[in-house]
Amino acid sequence: MALLDRTIVRFLPAMPRQVVRRIADRYIAGEELEDAVAAVTWLNADGRSATIDVLGEEVERPFEAREIVEAYDRALGAIEEHELDANVSIKPTAFGLKLGYKLCRRNVETLVRAAAERDNFVRIDMEDSSTTDDTLRLYRELRGAGLDNVGIVLQARLRRTLDDIAALADLRPNVRICKGIYVERWRIAHTDFDEIRGSFVRCLEALCETASFVGIATHDEFLVAEGRRIATERYEFQMLLGVRESLGDELVRAGERLRIYVPFGRRWYEYSLRRLQENPRIAGYVAADTVGRMLGRNGSR
Repeated sequence: MALLDRTIVRFLPAMPRQVVRRIADRYIAGEELEDAVAAVTWLNADGRSATIDVLGEEVERPFEAREIVEAYDRALGAIEEHELDANVSIKPTAFGLKLGYKLCRRNVETLVRAAAERDNFVRIDMEDSSTTDDTLRLYRELRGAGLDNVGIVLQARLRRTLDDIAALADLRPNVRICKGIYVERWRIAHTDFDEIRGSFVRCLEALCETASFVGIATHDEFLVAEGRRIATERYEFQMLLGVRESLGDELVRAGERLRIYVPFGRRWYEYSLRRLQENPRIAGYVAADTVGRMLGRNGSR
């Protein structure tokens, strides 16, 4: 299956945009905020909470970063208006990190304060390793400014993560732990599948001892089982929209809290290629599911 996954990924950029869109439709709420609201409304009715993400990162101009802030502010307003069980997740590079740390800090703080006024929460995503130090600095400074409605993401793939967990312990952080999708050099990151799994388990154990809350973000059945074994309170599972839905159903039926990551926006193509290229296993899930749905439709005719 790994070979098939990588083969699918290799040919993705050559596919017409409409083909990629057809594959990705189920995994992106749509292009507009109204699409995300509809998706979250359905998820809430089905016993799941959500995290809304506005697609777009690596902005090139300050005004683009400001537009992202405004888009997220509208998302927070929609969550409040429709009484949705949802929060938001942001990427520092979309808020101007590559244009300057101070610009990013100002933009993120503006949004976090706006979320606090609405009694909502902002999760700061972790991107590739070139941004890790600044992202952790940003989180620590926001907490130091008295903003407690903000969380961070840590990647089990990175070799430094256990040390980062120890360094954040004094903050009792709200953390999402995930494997990590960015391809990094072996000196920086674990590259072996079993090593990444092992690191995830060790990081989860450390977080359950030091964090105020842990989001266990995985579609890996082994790690789901380990999460249920290790975490006893102050945790939830988190998954991507449209991925391993049957596994999510099992968790909800078992009484576990499940949050679904709901991306939307007009930059769906870039998101789709990156998400699938950087995680071939998800490409395999997508392809298998798409083929299954196509066969199901054909068989019903």
